Amino acid sequence: MKHRTLGTSGFKVSEVGLGCWQLGADWGDSLSQETGFNILNEAVKNGVTFFDTADVYGNGKSETIIGEFLKTCKTPIGIATKFGRAADAYPNTYSKDVLRKTVEGSLKRLGVDTLDLLQLHCIPTQYLKEGDVFNWLRELKEEGLIKHFGASVETVAEGLICIEQEDLLSLQVIFNIFRQKLTTELFPQAEAKGIGIIVRLPLASGLLTGKFTKETTFPENDHRNYNKNGEAFNVGETFAGLPFEKGVDFIETIKKDMLPDHLTMVQLALRWILDHQAVSCIIPGASSPKQVVGNAEVSNLEALSPKTHKALKEFYKSIIHKEIRGRY
Repeated sequence: MKHRTLGTSGFKVSEVGLGCWQLGADWGDSLSQETGFNILNEAVKNGVTFFDTADVYGNGKSETIIGEFLKTCKTPIGIATKFGRAADAYPNTYSKDVLRKTVEGSLKRLGVDTLDLLQLHCIPTQYLKEGDVFNWLRELKEEGLIKHFGASVETVAEGLICIEQEDLLSLQVIFNIFRQKLTTELFPQAEAKGIGIIVRLPLASGLLTGKFTKETTFPENDHRNYNKNGEAFNVGETFAGLPFEKGVDFIETIKKDMLPDHLTMVQLALRWILDHQAVSCIIPGASSPKQVVGNAEVSNLEALSPKTHKALKEFYKSIIHKEIRGRY
């Protein structure tokens, strides 16, 4: 596993981290604590040193499982969690007191004295523009409750607002082969300011694994079912904002015309992201230890050829981009 620095003033992170939404079992099949431990153990065994979670994942379940795991883990792990989507704050009751209460809860569940990274969790744009929340974060940092702060955002515009905060460490963004706009409209600006990029949904809710067909169905409580057209939250968080059937068609074209013979679709999708210098870390989720191993191995793959990068870029610009829905 290779490592990169999160921004210019942050800490070392494994190129491949672990997204921990699934540990909270907010959707799909519920994971037991034992399965969660197996996933976390396998991640550490394969060099993963960065976990990303949030207070709302399973109403604290994800943080709790991670906290219990950390009690027995001897490897230093960087933990990022989030604030801003719980009912006591979202969508319009943000305050310094609510933020402090959230942080105290996360500290208790994770069993730590200070948070390595606290991220604003896709809070409404108006609060990013007003900027008070960043001052509240600075106060918590001065008190030692958090070491760094960043923001998870939905759009390029929100990212550009956030990077004007000089002490912002990182941005968490949706970025994958299906959503390439950030390469020119956000990454250069973030790099220039020394802000790290954490990539969520690198596999577009599983579409980029190449395992789905148009006949694939998902459980009723899976966001790939109930939010496939943005019925519950931003459609961009599900299948990168693509209509499912079109996404399957795009995958077949990539497999046929752009996938190198020695790579799987997962390897192509993850390696493509890591080939971007601005990216500090990708955080694919995993519902089994086997998936963790496969994701971690991508760090040691060679960069994709310029020919492959050019083909994927042209495919996005000419075909994919116009099909993306949702805030972007």
